[in-house]
Amino acid sequence: MLDVRLALDAFDPATEIAAFNTRHHHAGGIVTFLGQVRDSGGVEALELQHYAPMTLPGMEELARITHARWPVEGLLILHRSGVMHPGDAIVLVCAAARHRRDAFAAADFAMDHLKSESWFWKREKTAKGWRWIEPRPEDRQDLSRWG
Repeated sequence: MLDVRLALDAFDPATEIAAFNTRHHHAGGIVTFLGQVRDSGGVEALELQHYAPMTLPGMEELARITHARWPVEGLLILHRSGVMHPGDAIVLVCAAARHRRDAFAAADFAMDHLKSESWFWKREKTAKGWRWIEPRPEDRQDLSRWG
């Protein structure tokens, strides 16, 4: 079961994870990754903008590719858009599989693609104002390991 959502408002990670775990209680392994706004470097806010005609369809395609590559029984990709503050959830990826390695690999693959090939533009606000953030070379390097 693939569950892909673009959230324009805050979501509660604990509620989402509990619901995913309940739906996939029979899985041998469930892996979750939660990305949140860092509370460091003087960041006051983070804004993610997206292009609506491409964002959700792109996320859905990523979920299909992930599902085709690993035998996951469930996959949740939930990504925020809009303005967020330190501690706010940005992205939640959950993968359920019969075996833990498949769940880990699926979640890792999905996150590497979301981080480097996503349909979001990111900027952060500090005391000096807003600045755009580009993917780091490390993010692209992480992506390259998937071939």
